[in-house]
Amino acid sequence: MTKPEASKRIDHLREAINKYRYEYHVLDKASISEGALDSLKKELFDLEQAYPDLVAPDSPTQRVGGEPLKEFKKVRHAERMNSLNDAFNRPDLEDWYRRLQNHLSSTDYELPAHRSLGAGGSTKHSGFYCDLKMDGLAIELVYEDGVLVQASTRGDGEIGEDVTQNIRTIEAIPLRLRTKHYVLSTRIVVRGEVFLTKKEFIRINRELEGRGEKTFANPRNLAAGSIRQLDPGITAERKLNFFAYGLLSEETKTKQEEYELLRALGAHPNPEGRVCKSLEEVERFYEDIFKKREKLPYEIDGLVITVNDLEAYRAAGVVGKAPRGAMAYKFPAEEATTIVEDIKIQVGRTGALTPVAILSPVVVGGVTVRHSTLHNADEIERLGLRIGDTVIINRAGDVIPKVVKVLPELRTGKERVFHFPKICPIDGSPVVRDGVAYRCSNSRCGARVREQMYHFVSRNAFNIDGLGPKIIDRLLEEGLIADAADLFELKEGDVSGLERFGEKSAQNLVEEIQSKKEVSLSRFLYALGILHVGEETALALAREIFNFQFSIFKPTDILMVFEKMSVEQLQEIPDIGEVVAQSIHDWFAEKSHQRLLEDLDAAGVRIKKEDVRIKNVGSLSGKVFVLTGTLSSLTRDEAKQKIRALGGDVSSSVSRNTDYVVAGEKPGSKFADAEKLGVEILTESEFGKMLK
Repeated sequence: MTKPEASKRIDHLREAINKYRYEYHVLDKASISEGALDSLKKELFDLEQAYPDLVAPDSPTQRVGGEPLKEFKKVRHAERMNSLNDAFNRPDLEDWYRRLQNHLSSTDYELPAHRSLGAGGSTKHSGFYCDLKMDGLAIELVYEDGVLVQASTRGDGEIGEDVTQNIRTIEAIPLRLRTKHYVLSTRIVVRGEVFLTKKEFIRINRELEGRGEKTFANPRNLAAGSIRQLDPGITAERKLNFFAYGLLSEETKTKQEEYELLRALGAHPNPEGRVCKSLEEVERFYEDIFKKREKLPYEIDGLVITVNDLEAYRAAGVVGKAPRGAMAYKFPAEEATTIVEDIKIQVGRTGALTPVAILSPVVVGGVTVRHSTLHNADEIERLGLRIGDTVIINRAGDVIPKVVKVLPELRTGKERVFHFPKICPIDGSPVVRDGVAYRCSNSRCGARVREQMYHFVSRNAFNIDGLGPKIIDRLLEEGLIADAADLFELKEGDVSGLERFGEKSAQNLVEEIQSKKEVSLSRFLYALGILHVGEETALALAREIFNFQFSIFKPTDILMVFEKMSVEQLQEIPDIGEVVAQSIHDWFAEKSHQRLLEDLDAAGVRIKKEDVRIKNVGSLSGKVFVLTGTLSSLTRDEAKQKIRALGGDVSSSVSRNTDYVVAGEKPGSKFADAEKLGVEILTESEFGKMLK
């Protein structure tokens, strides 16, 4: 992305984020999910990191929260209530720690390189305090002589809303701190998170629904709505809870000590928090909490990672809206934003045309997503979707990712309206409207595509293990693939939502597909499914290409070779007659086949070197064999390998050039052809002796 393009994208992102944040924080209206908003904020943050001179003072990355509601008295915080920057994976976390080290290197305090921290940590480094990131509402509590005198919301970070009367109804918040055993300041400031348990959220929503009132989308919104009630009685009916996470007025040496003091004072922190001595321990804790997340009685969306040494934390200071010494390590969001790069048409086994969004790769729910079905023309119209749009992708509950919303405010004017094709992209037949669906008028069209896909992944072609007909059928029906090239573009997130698939099995399948990106020339030609081209003909073609051009690496290289060969030249290749030559020539002349080869090339499929020349050495040198029937002592593929290893060649049909026909059990028509042409017929036993 060029700097002018980045500048324009930054402007669009800032405008959209400010709009959504105002609706969320001020109006209590969530136009998009928090995960989708985080995704937009992360994109803006990354662009501003790449182009620091484009950072504006009013950027959403430089401020916190929203304006306070006018119904409440405004309260200025003792210190600004900062927010946190987000990390979504281990590299993000390492980047944060590296930036922190670089900043601290200019001060008197230095942290050791994170990669030097072993499992036991370092004696010079007190590690990180890891707390659960509650999905609630941040609150500041002010105590004078141990008594609660004021409570306020975050607001814009500098000024919040006075919600003291409502906060006093929450039993988890002490009205008086347990200070008699400590010598403390007369004014103590505690910060924490007000939240609702999952159980209480369900109970309240049921009651609201029963009274015909508006329900809430999530516990966080309900907690915020409860705190902002003008009537404290309504707040008291909703059993809000509280975990403390900060103590401003008292200096401690470590974050761990700060949490212990909070607990002793009666301002209860989350008991799940712990110290991790290294980033490796942080990662393990993150994974443990992620696994038990659903069993927790409250909603969380990640961890808060803070440098445990508070001297280092204070020395690090604040950048923009966030402290350098802390980071929110977010769990994979169920929603994220991305761009629709294109819309392709996939033809199902019934001939139905399904539009599929080709997306800029995006991580949703912990996996990378590249495709999303758009179902039909009505769905595209309902969404108002155009090619080039920024959209929200949802993958809740491990389902197949789908486009749930278009963000038209991020349009640049270059987006394009999508039109369904009038002719089938597979066979050129007219497309007809059938209810909400468009279909190819050729009833066999979709079935033919399916059979071609089965052939492409078969054992003697690309040999993709675990990708059977049922899975291919489902991938086609869901619009995740339209041709063989799409297989190599699949991401774990595309597959894990399919029936009987989880993240691990999806990962295994995608890894298996990726491992087969490199294939021998003869297997590749066989996989294309060219009419009349079997294994032996594919091998003959591979041998010809080997002689024609030694360095074949990409599918488009093969296309260039065959575009130069006439039907007559193809007929000069052994084992290829007029009909086969014409079929090969026609296949490579077809525009859709040329596009397939180009797409396979773009997907990273490569042809590995394969010496298929007939070696003029060995006891079978120059001899041509044809196999028919079933062999009991070895498979047909093994027989072919042994013949070729001894310098012989294998043909798929009997001709006067054939030296031997090897007949196993239940031989076919080739046996009769051999008798008719007088070709010598070998039993399996005779063939075995010849191999020895």
